[in-house]
Amino acid sequence: MARSALLNVMVQAAFKAGKSLSRDFGEVQNLQVSLKGPGDYVSQADHKAEKLLREELLKARPTYGFLGEESKEIIGTDGAHRWIVDPLDGTTNFLHGIPHFAISIALERQGEIVCSVILNPATDELYTAERGGGAFLNDRRLRVAARKSLSDAVVVTGTPHLGHGNHGTYLVELRHVMGEVAGVRRFGAASLDLGYVAAGRVDGYWERGLSAWDIAAGMLLIREAGGWVTDLDGGNKSMEDGTIVAGNEYIRKALQDVVRRPIPGK
Repeated sequence: MARSALLNVMVQAAFKAGKSLSRDFGEVQNLQVSLKGPGDYVSQADHKAEKLLREELLKARPTYGFLGEESKEIIGTDGAHRWIVDPLDGTTNFLHGIPHFAISIALERQGEIVCSVILNPATDELYTAERGGGAFLNDRRLRVAARKSLSDAVVVTGTPHLGHGNHGTYLVELRHVMGEVAGVRRFGAASLDLGYVAAGRVDGYWERGLSAWDIAAGMLLIREAGGWVTDLDGGNKSMEDGTIVAGNEYIRKALQDVVRRPIPGK
């Protein structure tokens, strides 16, 4: 597949940060047995990866803005472009030695995502997309799954955890969804969840409480793979309100309808 110069910059930056994370991941696995534990080490790995990405991306395009999870936003001088970066999506997996985590990079141009890269350094799976150019896993063209019925679908979600999210609302949503689908999965890295939808590995995805860096790259992947992505109201404010529902045309709409069913007693 042919890549633009900008996409090549993003891929090279992802692989450079990926090498750093892979080395740190090996050390984290060793730290599992220590009394101190790997928490501080993972925080250092996260910040180091973001620093590498920021340096590589801004070296290539110094006038662009930069929004990352771990540092203060940089406002670009050109006013039109912004890198949106999650240096380590799936931190809890990383912390526990689970090889399901990713680097996520999106390029926003005048409010629209135009290029995306998601890399799992543990598996060397590289997802890429450019607006109008399709979505790819390594060099294989991606297409969302074609199932039209929720009863045949496997959907993925994110689960609120200690101190985060509205557990009550989520449990009602989950109960509604469980009664309609063939299966529900929770993998622990939103960017890879979206990549799995684009690749047709799962049929749909919904979640609340997300940030722009969690979903920016994956949203373009799904759209370029022929899928649909909206917020939970069916609009285009996922980056602002932190909600998302995705799938093909039929599954996305059906999943949205199920998730939005009224909470009993309200």
